[in-house]
Amino acid sequence: MTTKVGIVGYGKIAQDQHVPSIEGNPHFELAATVSRSGNGHPGVPCFATHADMLAQVKDLGAVAICTPPSVRYAIARDCLEAGLPCLLEKPPGVTLGEVEELKTLADAKGLTLFTTWHAQHNPAVTAAAEALAGKNVETMRITWREDVRKWHPGQAWIWEPGGFGVFDPGINAFSIATRIFPGTLWLKEAELLFPANRQSPIAANLALSGSAATGAVTAQLDWRHSGGEAWDIEVRTADGETILLSEGGSKLSRNGEAVAASGPGEYPDIYREFAELLAGHKSHVDVAPLRLCAEAFLLGRRTIVDAFED
Repeated sequence: MTTKVGIVGYGKIAQDQHVPSIEGNPHFELAATVSRSGNGHPGVPCFATHADMLAQVKDLGAVAICTPPSVRYAIARDCLEAGLPCLLEKPPGVTLGEVEELKTLADAKGLTLFTTWHAQHNPAVTAAAEALAGKNVETMRITWREDVRKWHPGQAWIWEPGGFGVFDPGINAFSIATRIFPGTLWLKEAELLFPANRQSPIAANLALSGSAATGAVTAQLDWRHSGGEAWDIEVRTADGETILLSEGGSKLSRNGEAVAASGPGEYPDIYREFAELLAGHKSHVDVAPLRLCAEAFLLGRRTIVDAFED
């Protein structure tokens, strides 16, 4: 029996990743989309609001919520109240409290809640976590640089409070780091660089610590980078081993040698896990990457830099 899925927020990530993963998984069927523009998936009903979808599609089995994070909580709450399991795009909410409340509601209703972090589903990330298990980390250096004009052209919401700014991509780095680090990571200090005309940072320099860290753990996030992306996490263990995850966690090298890691891919693996969670009536709620972002905003020193114009 297939689960009919409605996608709320039919933007680029839904079209490029969620739809092919749903269509490629025999456990799921795309039954509806929600888009304010009215442009949905061909052959599938499209609604202007999630309330319209909930009222008119009677055989939905789950909802994937791919909207900007600022509206995600209210939509997920309504879907859970309607008895529907929810898959949440990253980040699962704007605040930790929102996610905690959704988890409480899902548990009370016996429904699945799945907070997805797509970068964690790279097979190279799983292999790195296995290689680091039980070890002490001497150093970890996170470098996450990209061009905001390429990846978020004209998207004003990312610069508003709750839009995350450079932490929108940076949280992907945190999702990998918290997945592979053999213990708990937390923030020690941060410098957040805010354009003079924006409410969210364009860059950040972070110092972290952790239960298995014997030396420096650092992160540099920057949206002003040009000439190609730099999405790398380099780890040196106390016993002298080096682990490098590059290209957003898709490639792994160990002691300078490339390591092959195979799997279905990020979003196909997300829907594989979602099917398992639904079958077992379980939830998977991971807030560790969001917590690091919250700690950065809590502890960060604010530095004003040149205004940013898109």
